[in-house]
Amino acid sequence: MPEFLYGFWPIMEALRANRRQLEQLILMDRLEVRGQVEKIVEMANEVGISTKRVNKRILDDIAGSGNHQGMALRVSTYPYVDLTDILQVSEERNEKPFILILDLLKDPQNVGALIRVADAVGIHGIVMQDRRSVGVTNSVVAASSGAVEHLQVAQVTNLVNAMRQLKDNDVWMIGMDVGANIPPLDKTDLNISLGLVMGSEGEGLRRLVRDTCDMLVTLPMRGQVGSLNVATAGSIALYSAWQARGWQGWAHA
Repeated sequence: MPEFLYGFWPIMEALRANRRQLEQLILMDRLEVRGQVEKIVEMANEVGISTKRVNKRILDDIAGSGNHQGMALRVSTYPYVDLTDILQVSEERNEKPFILILDLLKDPQNVGALIRVADAVGIHGIVMQDRRSVGVTNSVVAASSGAVEHLQVAQVTNLVNAMRQLKDNDVWMIGMDVGANIPPLDKTDLNISLGLVMGSEGEGLRRLVRDTCDMLVTLPMRGQVGSLNVATAGSIALYSAWQARGWQGWAHA
């Protein structure tokens, strides 16, 4: 069933990635074809998809409360992958597995923000459960600025079973948590085959997910508020893990 992406960057990255079936570019009738819009139209022409002009109301309906910036792209559903595909990415790059695991996150903004950072640090893939959590919706694509179009995302029936399968492939499960007697992130060796596990907003890690982790880590804090937003905490942990790998893959100028 077709879906619609909206906004400059999600559309541009979907065209660049070319992983979905691209069906039609839709532009607001009064939108000027210049700058980023002109580039997107040229990219659409290069891959042979048609362009259609519509009034603003139709794009407002497509995007809901999202900012469509005068354009939408009709595409096929998101191409989820298997865990083996994620592990294959690490093999092809000759790198230790570096995987982000999301335990029932529900806010598209949080998921999109984490995905954008995951792409920035060179993650090999993302694992999420297919029920009771947000998937790769158009809102998530928008929140990630289209970064998710370039990533391998596995949507699994049972997250704990997926974690166990990764552990069977020598990937260490490290969960982010809060509480006493949990070692701080900066005292933990993250230069390992890593599955970084993030809990849901407000609830954190579920018990079975926490029990399946090989270890838990926390972020040191000195302020009055006892925890950080999951996207913020996850972003810090992702960059810390990349730093532990010596900024692997970064092309220095």
